[in-house]
Amino acid sequence: MLFNSFEFLYFLPLIIIGFYILPQKVRWLWLLIGSYYFYMVYEPALVLLLVASTLVDYFCALKIYSAKTQQIKKIFAGTSIAVNVGILIAFKYLFFFSASLASILAYFGIVIPIDEAEQSYHISQILLPVGISFYTFQTMSYTIDVYRGRIKPEKHLGVFALYVAYFPQLVAGPIERASRLLPQLKKKVAINLKNIEQGLIMMAWGFFLKIVVADRLGIYVDEAFANPESPHGFSLILGAFLFCFQIYYDFSAYTTIAIGIAKVLGVDLIQNFNRPIFFTSSADFWKRWHISLMQWMRDYVYRPLVVNLKLKRVPAVLIVFFVVGLWHGANWTFVVWSMLNALLLIAEVSTNTFRSRLFKKLQIPKKIISFLGWFFVFCYLTITLVFFRSSSITTALVYLENMCNLGSLHINILNNYLELFLCLIFIGIVQLIHYYKGNNKVYELVLEQPKHYKWIAYFGYIIIIVLFGINRQSSFIYFQF
Repeated sequence: MLFNSFEFLYFLPLIIIGFYILPQKVRWLWLLIGSYYFYMVYEPALVLLLVASTLVDYFCALKIYSAKTQQIKKIFAGTSIAVNVGILIAFKYLFFFSASLASILAYFGIVIPIDEAEQSYHISQILLPVGISFYTFQTMSYTIDVYRGRIKPEKHLGVFALYVAYFPQLVAGPIERASRLLPQLKKKVAINLKNIEQGLIMMAWGFFLKIVVADRLGIYVDEAFANPESPHGFSLILGAFLFCFQIYYDFSAYTTIAIGIAKVLGVDLIQNFNRPIFFTSSADFWKRWHISLMQWMRDYVYRPLVVNLKLKRVPAVLIVFFVVGLWHGANWTFVVWSMLNALLLIAEVSTNTFRSRLFKKLQIPKKIISFLGWFFVFCYLTITLVFFRSSSITTALVYLENMCNLGSLHINILNNYLELFLCLIFIGIVQLIHYYKGNNKVYELVLEQPKHYKWIAYFGYIIIIVLFGINRQSSFIYFQF
């Protein structure tokens, strides 16, 4: 079920009203039923994978906690990881790995009839379960934390199932830790008008980001990337630039709505963004972008590689970003995107001392250095996102090549200067608000105002949505991951 769908407009009020009407002891069941229904709207049969992942991790965690020896703990922890990774491979990467292996073998003259196998077994037709990358990572972190002794296992199967399937963040995150979310799902929640008001405003802001801004940018981006061979380089540059903001606002919109819904229900979800466009370096950007995923990678991939396996920092970073790329999708374009970012991060950290000495010797003002550094990293990130957005590496290279055709100043590929102007204006407005209020305190813009100004803001929001909203109910970009 899409947040920006008409079905959700009926679903959410029913869930909220039922939650506060029902007794505390059965609220978990109400939310669990609602969460499973929310997920089953996409493809009912695929909910079985969600159930399987839930049951495996629930029982593995209990066995880990009660195990008498370290070896038994490792067996059940390994079982949990193997099942979750196996689900990911089977339903997300099977055809990708098969096709990649066939290509490698073909290079050495060994031909595998992958096309015939695909037709026989319908490999490429296997449905990709929505949100599979999010909930498998969330359940794996739970089992690993129990194995590490950081948390105790949840004995209530229903509450644990709700932790895995909690509908606000089930499909596209943020990826929550059991130590944060489980206690909140079990606590007694009373009606708190302040929290409800804050949550509703955050939801409204998320819908604005999605319906008014991200979807508007997407129209231009779709047109630009549909024609990578365009001779108008500036239009392709603008397309890449707008995609940088589209993917940010689209993903930020989802998590903002999710945070708002959870807030109304008395739960605080982790902030997934911290003004990422206002980074000071590549390393700083990755601390601000998709925070829940990058923290997951830090705790469950990077640190085990460095601490347990004694791997050097550079290969560990490369492995982490390779996993990040694959996590985003079964396409080498995502891997190229992530590895290019890894190379920049490594180069930045490796040359930090040298650059500091050089800039000090040249006596260049710090503000100029900061701006030039920001501008370079932003342009680099924008270029790498061309691979993220393209259907293949070849298409991305064609797009990048034609970005260099600067003989024409033509950028208005939609033949609508008003829409292009609105795109830039809305980007400026959003960035200005994020600069002063961040991603998590936007509600202060309304709540800090006198009562009559609040109502003006509410009516103004409705007018903006009606006048400038893009009515195409497009899914969120990160739904495919």
